[in-house]
Amino acid sequence: MTGRDEYEAARAGLLAKEKAHSRAGDAIAAERRRLPMIEIPGSVTVVGANGEVLFLDAFEGRRMLVGYFHMWHDGQPAERQCIGCTYFASQVQGPLAHLHARDVTLAYFCEGTYEESRPYADFMGYTAPWYSARDAGDGLLAGRDFGWLGCYVRDDHGRVYETYWTTDRGNEAGFWSYSLLDRTVFGRQEAWEDSPEGWPRIPTGQHQWRTDGRPLAQWGVTDAPAA
Repeated sequence: MTGRDEYEAARAGLLAKEKAHSRAGDAIAAERRRLPMIEIPGSVTVVGANGEVLFLDAFEGRRMLVGYFHMWHDGQPAERQCIGCTYFASQVQGPLAHLHARDVTLAYFCEGTYEESRPYADFMGYTAPWYSARDAGDGLLAGRDFGWLGCYVRDDHGRVYETYWTTDRGNEAGFWSYSLLDRTVFGRQEAWEDSPEGWPRIPTGQHQWRTDGRPLAQWGVTDAPAA
């Protein structure tokens, strides 16, 4: 144990590094805003609650769109659906007023058909718009597998442009729980982390996003799983 003065001195040293990290992130975000854009063909369609619609319609009249491209395992029950995509989608839900206030729509574009995947979104209680992008083609997917985050903007003439995309750890932008866990003394408790000897870890063989056969978020759902 240490005294308050020693603790505050160590925390102040870390704070200086955290501020430098924040400024570096600000600089990267500024560069991100200056990336070149690529136009999405106006003929690209997705399938939602109103059937097949233009990708432009997913903006819901707003200037920008953030889309998460959700993986899907055909014919599998709820507990066997993608744990990473469930981890993302279950955290970026609820009131979206802060995005809407900046003229941004958040939507999900699933690899599965709308008919099969929509019941899963309902089972999970997802409130953001849900579409199937299964047949959207290279005009939207550009050969990428699902499990990524894309950002788009439209102009005054209805043309749509992709402005940024990321995957893997880039998707952590939507993992608010990780941001909080990183500030706790035990962190994420994942095997790769640099933590002091003896710190708790997720048990060997247990996935960080699944426990007892289900994605973590499904343990808070009380309704019967989607068939």
